[in-house]
Amino acid sequence: MPHSMPPTPSPSWLAQSRLSPFPGALVANWLFDEGSLTRRLTRLSNNGFSVTPLVEQWQTLRSDECLALDIAEHSQGWVREVYLRGHGEAWVFARSVAARSALEEGGLDIDELGSRSLGELLFCDEAFTRRPIEVCRYPREWLPEAVANNGLWGRRSRFDRGPLSLLVAEVFLPSLWCAVDAQPEAC
Repeated sequence: MPHSMPPTPSPSWLAQSRLSPFPGALVANWLFDEGSLTRRLTRLSNNGFSVTPLVEQWQTLRSDECLALDIAEHSQGWVREVYLRGHGEAWVFARSVAARSALEEGGLDIDELGSRSLGELLFCDEAFTRRPIEVCRYPREWLPEAVANNGLWGRRSRFDRGPLSLLVAEVFLPSLWCAVDAQPEAC
């Protein structure tokens, strides 16, 4: 099954106040950090940060994504899946989605980002507002085969600018925790 197909059932995305059991302090610090993940990864990698696009195409959005974006189930949207890398190693798997109708009205060329960071764009445009972060244990079936693993922590948040809403999910891979352990002062 391709990694962009949802398993049944979808995970429960939870706000920090509803999370039980709570992850350790280090994991929670990364999950609930409201700053730019791109900037944090750039710092951790000593400017060895890069983005590798995996999927960039129109797809039917997952049910949980449609619900989070307040759009009809089975809506079409732009899906962008990438690896966020430190020194060439995949540290984070990210999936960003937006409804087709919102992109047509919202004036963002998400399909032209290529290897540029969407997160950096969102944090540089003060018109975007970020909704609260939600977290879950990300389903193995939703991950690329090369990094498929059970029980990985993922987070997502919705960014709004006028009629445009983007849902950005980020899954922290085991390689990130190895890098954090090796350079705790960079965190």
